[in-house]
Amino acid sequence: MVHADASNFADDVTKDDAYEQVLLQTEGLCTGQRNWVCNLANAASLLWHAYKSLPAPSKDVNWAGFYVLDKSPSNPQLILGPFQGKVACQTIDFGRGVCGTAASSKQTQLVADVDQFPGHIACDGDSRSEIVVPILADTDGSGEKKVVAIIDVDCASLNGFDELDKKHLEELAELLAKSCDW
Repeated sequence: MVHADASNFADDVTKDDAYEQVLLQTEGLCTGQRNWVCNLANAASLLWHAYKSLPAPSKDVNWAGFYVLDKSPSNPQLILGPFQGKVACQTIDFGRGVCGTAASSKQTQLVADVDQFPGHIACDGDSRSEIVVPILADTDGSGEKKVVAIIDVDCASLNGFDELDKKHLEELAELLAKSCDW
């Protein structure tokens, strides 16, 4: 049974342990639930509360959520999905900004200073660093993994993310890829 206590993190939790809790709780919440909206909403909440339980720079995260593949236009784009934080850009073209670059390249983008990233989209002027992880899934049984969504996390501090964030967010992306009907 889903319980709000899943979002509680110990006062002295390490970043590694916080991510482990996010992964375990997400896996539990996805059990028996394949709807991507539901699962991404809970994952966004877990991430938000995990970051807020950690010392700086993690506690300076000011946006944590998802963009999903928008299947309606002829050119590939992402559309805003579940998130925590200020209102955000509604659509992002593949190849545009950090999110669009992650989507078009199928590669995690770890950006220490967003002002140095060519074409950065400033949805929130307070953001100074960002990490974006593509969620790749085989949606048609062909064996080819396609971008179905991205995890996007912004931080109000420079150098807000590191290789530990990358590792665990990529694990979360893999978990969500197989746990949702895209």
